Amino acid sequence: MSIDINQFNERSPEELEELSNPELVLRFLWENRDRAWKAKEISRRTEINENSIHPVLSRLEDRGLVRHKGAYWALTDDLERLRQAYDVHRANQLFNDLYGAENRDEWIEASENGTE
Repeated sequence: MSIDINQFNERSPEELEELSNPELVLRFLWENRDRAWKAKEISRRTEINENSIHPVLSRLEDRGLVRHKGAYWALTDDLERLRQAYDVHRANQLFNDLYGAENRDEWIEASENGTE
C-alpha cells in the first residue's frame, strides 16, 4: 500500500504504522461516509484481498460499526458507538506498548491451570 508524499511528510512515525484490515476499512468508510460501497470496491480501494474483505466487513457489522444493505456497506450512523470502539482500541494499543501484546496461549494455559 502506498501513501501520498504529503501524508508521509506530515505524519508522525506512530501515524504511519501499518493498520489492520478492520482499521483500513473503518478509515476508508469514515473518509467516504457520504456513500455506501460494494465490498469489491472497498477491497480495491483499501488494497485488502478480496477473499478477506467479507469476513472483515461481517465482523465489523457484528460489532455495530458498519451497516449492510443488499450488496452495499456503509459506516454506522451511531457515532457514539464508533467513538467507544476507537477509545477501546487506543487503550489496547497503549497497554500493548507499555506491557507488550497479550499471548492467547498464555491466557488459555493460565485458565486451565487456575494460575495468573
